[in-house]
Amino acid sequence: MKPKQHRRPVHGVLLVNKPAGLSSNRVLQIARHALAAEKAGHTGTLDPFADGLLPLCFGEASKFAAWQLDADKRYRARLRLGITTTTGDPDGEVLTNVEPHVQKDQLLTVLRGFLGEMMQTPPMYSALKFNGKPLYAYARAGIEIPRNARQVFIRDIQVLAFALPYVEIEVLVSAGTYVRTLAEDIGQQLGCGAHLVGLTRLASGGFSLAQAVEMTALEVSDLAQREAMLLPADALIAHLPRFDVDRPNARRLLLGQRVRLPEEPNLAEGMYRVYGADRFLGLVDLVDTSLLAPMRMMQTEFKQVAGDVDEILQ
Repeated sequence: MKPKQHRRPVHGVLLVNKPAGLSSNRVLQIARHALAAEKAGHTGTLDPFADGLLPLCFGEASKFAAWQLDADKRYRARLRLGITTTTGDPDGEVLTNVEPHVQKDQLLTVLRGFLGEMMQTPPMYSALKFNGKPLYAYARAGIEIPRNARQVFIRDIQVLAFALPYVEIEVLVSAGTYVRTLAEDIGQQLGCGAHLVGLTRLASGGFSLAQAVEMTALEVSDLAQREAMLLPADALIAHLPRFDVDRPNARRLLLGQRVRLPEEPNLAEGMYRVYGADRFLGLVDLVDTSLLAPMRMMQTEFKQVAGDVDEILQ
């Protein structure tokens, strides 16, 4: 029996190029083991047949994962026209099989019709939960669960390759968009049906696949090299504006106290990345033009920045 691995606090973001054939959770567990990390999570799953960018959050960085979950995603998708499956991907059973007679101009016209806001019903073969169980568990048992359509946004869609019966496209979509369902809808509009045979996540929020670490790199590196692959926690909210405070106010924010600024900073109300003593402290909300309200703070910075609590509370 292998000895139980000692887990330790690890904080940061690891961008992984998930290979096809592994589940997102399996990749997460491999990375967590490689870093001997206590706490880890991902920011949105990729189907096992898909590959590409998978941001993983460790420790305190998980406090900011929601902003990555809600970020736009860019994908390269390969569609097989003429064949539909029970799952909308290669793992399902074939439902229909016809010869696709589609012209490229016809495809371009159909794709333009998907641009913008649309309502999309999540597929049964998805990780969405119903009564604590993922929908795919019900689907495998032959149980259909009613799902409400939800609003998604297709921001861009381009044809990369057209060689029937295959079509390759690149799409930029809002969070919560199912590209499998989009592929099925495209096939339906073309009148021949389609399913997704390949999917690569190219970007998520401000992260790109070019930044991602290969799984093999985790295997051949030592612990110090793996730690060097981590991005800091504030990389998850780098799109938000920055606000700097002095050390006394940094201490107050880390204690969960609101801070009234002596002068109005002439900034718009809203969320800011806050820094003090040259360290990332967390996320604050600027309200009433001069009041900083702590939202999610980095407890790892407490000892380095906050100092003596009794001193602060005097």
